[in-house]
Amino acid sequence: MTTPWTMMYDNLSLETFLGIAGTVTQAELPLVRSQGRLGDYAVVYRIYRNKLGGGFGDQSKRPYAWAILVYIDGVPLRLNSARGECREWSNLDGAAQWLTGQGFTYWWTRNDLEVPEPDLSEEEEG
Repeated sequence: MTTPWTMMYDNLSLETFLGIAGTVTQAELPLVRSQGRLGDYAVVYRIYRNKLGGGFGDQSKRPYAWAILVYIDGVPLRLNSARGECREWSNLDGAAQWLTGQGFTYWWTRNDLEVPEPDLSEEEEG
């Protein structure tokens, strides 16, 4: 049986799985919003971390980061910095603050990379 965890070895395969069609820079968002082409919500999703250092610490201990995709004309696009690199956040709070500052009032969060551990507390009690 194929699961998302067995399919995604890197960010490219993750973006293919998510149907991300391209990129948009954060500097382009105000223009796209003024044109009425920016979707109402965004998606914060888990990625394999690209940037080393930058306050993230040891990559072997923290291999993941958060990225954002937005919808423009209904097409999902990954958010890049003005320099054209994938924007990354180490935690959801930082991503939420950025989204709020950009005028988003709600967003979805997904994590397709980390396999959830089963909750064994109920089994131990019974």
